[in-house]
Amino acid sequence: MMILFLIQMAVTVVTGIYFYTQLRKEKRSQPATRHEGAREMDKLRQMRAIRLSEPLSEHVRPQSFDDIIGQREGIKALTAILCGSNPQHVIIYGPPGIGKTCAARLVLEAAKKSPGTPFRQDAPFIEIDATCVRFDERAIADPLFGSVHDPIYQGAGSLGIQGIPQPKPGAVTKAHGGVLFLDEIGELHPIQMNKLLKVLEDRRVSFDSAYYNPEDTAVPRYIHEVFKHGMPADFRLIGATTRSPEELPPALRSRCMEVFFRPLDIGEVSLIAAGAANRAGYHMTQAVAKLCGRYAACGRDAVNMVQMAAGLAQMEDRKEIQSADMEFVIQSGHYPARPEQLAPQENRVGAVHGLGIYGAHQGAVMEIEAVVVPGSGQLHVNGIVEEEELESAAHTLRRRSMARASAENVAAALRVLGYMQTDRDVHINFPGGAPVDGPSAGAAMAVAAVSALTGRPVDGSCAITGEISVQGYIRPVGGVPEKLDAARRAGLVRACVPRENMPDRPEDTGLEVYPLDTLQMALDRVLLPAMLQEKKRDAAAASLLPLAAKAAD
Repeated sequence: MMILFLIQMAVTVVTGIYFYTQLRKEKRSQPATRHEGAREMDKLRQMRAIRLSEPLSEHVRPQSFDDIIGQREGIKALTAILCGSNPQHVIIYGPPGIGKTCAARLVLEAAKKSPGTPFRQDAPFIEIDATCVRFDERAIADPLFGSVHDPIYQGAGSLGIQGIPQPKPGAVTKAHGGVLFLDEIGELHPIQMNKLLKVLEDRRVSFDSAYYNPEDTAVPRYIHEVFKHGMPADFRLIGATTRSPEELPPALRSRCMEVFFRPLDIGEVSLIAAGAANRAGYHMTQAVAKLCGRYAACGRDAVNMVQMAAGLAQMEDRKEIQSADMEFVIQSGHYPARPEQLAPQENRVGAVHGLGIYGAHQGAVMEIEAVVVPGSGQLHVNGIVEEEELESAAHTLRRRSMARASAENVAAALRVLGYMQTDRDVHINFPGGAPVDGPSAGAAMAVAAVSALTGRPVDGSCAITGEISVQGYIRPVGGVPEKLDAARRAGLVRACVPRENMPDRPEDTGLEVYPLDTLQMALDRVLLPAMLQEKKRDAAAASLLPLAAKAAD
C-alpha cells in the first residue's frame, strides 16, 4: 500500500508541476500577445489616417431623384413598387452606368418616409455583386446565404472545442427588414439562384450540419433555434442586370416586378458631363459637354472623361475644360463616337421611316427604301434575317425568321389590294447593313412598296410601325414607347402605330401619334398625293433657272 501511495503522490506532483509550468507560460505569453495586438492596432489607426481625395465619381453621385438623368419613367415605376404598404421584389434592366444602384438606394430612403411602409427607419441596404459571390459546394463559406462553422475547422473557438457547430449569417440575413441589392443578378451561379428562390419563398434561410445534435443540452439555445427554424431573411430583393429578360430564369422573373432603365442619349450624357465639371470646380462650355456626350457611352464614362480633362486643365493652372482637353481624352481613351441619328424629312418616293428595337431596349429609326423594276410580280427584300435558330435542352430548331414571314405577308396583302403587277418586281432594302428580324417592319415595307409602285411620295416627317396580315390589317407590336422616343430624338413630328398599341404610348411623346387598323389607313395617312411631288420638282427646277441663266452669261 505504501508503494501505491508513493506512486500516486509522484504522479500528482508531476501533473501539478506540468500544469504550473503551462500556466506560467500562458501568463508570460499574454503580455506579448497584448503587445503584438497593440502594435497592430496602431498600424491600423495610422493606415486609416491616410486618406486620398474623394474620386469625382463619388463626389457627383446622385443625392436625389432629380440628380438621376434620363430615368424618370423607371424611377416612377420603381417608387410605385417599393414605396407602398406591400413592397415587391424587383429586377432592374439596363446598360451599365445609368443610375440603377443610385436609384435603388434613393428609393429605399423614400420608402422609409412613405405612409404605411413596412420599412423601419433603420432598414438596411445591403449591396453585393453576384459576380463576386463565392460558390462552394461544401458551404464552408457563403457570403450570400451564410454558412455553418463546424468544429473541425480552424478558429472554431470555445464552442467548437465543445463540438458545437456555429451558424454564421450571410447577406440575406443582414438585409432582414430592408433591401438586398444584388448587382449583376444574371451572373449568379444556377445553384445559388435556386437557393435564392427558396429564401424569397420562405423568407428565411435554413442551415444544416452533421455535427448538430438537437438533444445536446450543451448547445446554446439560440443555435437550437437557428437549426430548427432558420435565420430570418425577410427582405425585398432589388436585382440589377445588363442582360435581357429572356436570359434570366423564368422562376426568378415570376417572383419579381420588372423595371427597365433606358440608355442615355447624347444630350442626357452631356448634362451629366456638365454637372460633373461644375461639381469638380471647372467651367465647361455646352459645346465641350456635347462633345463628351457624343463619345461617352454612359454617365460613368462621362464622369471619368471629365475627371481626366480636369486633370489636363489643372496641369496648366486653368479652371476651364477646353475642347482640346476633351479631344485628347477621347483620342487617348479610344472612345468610339455614338451616331447622332437625325432622320431626313424630305418627302421622297419609295422611302419611309420605320421604327425598330435593338440592344438593351433601345429604339431606332430605320430608313426603308423601295424601287420598282421590270420583272414577274415578285417582292424582294434585302437586309433581313433569313432564318433563326431556337435552342432548347432537347434539340435545336431552325425556322424561317419572323422578318421573312412578314415580307411574305406584305407581298400577299399588296396582291389582295391590287397593287402588285405581274410585269414589275419590287425591291425593298434596309440600308446600313444591320439585319432586321421581327414582324414590326411589315407596315413600313408595305408603305414603301406602294409608294414606289404608285409614285406617291411618303411624308418624310412621319414614322410607322406595325405588323401586317395577309388581309391588310395592322397588328400590334412590342417596344412602342422606345420606338416613339427614337422618332422624337430623330427630329420627326408624327408617328403611326397599331391602334391596339395606343395605350402603350407615353403620356408626353412630343409627337402626333395616329392609330392604324388597316394598311389602307396607313397609306391614306403617310402617302402624299403625287401632284405634290411634281409641284416640288417644278419648284426646284424653277429655282435653278436663274442660276443656269447666270452661268450662261
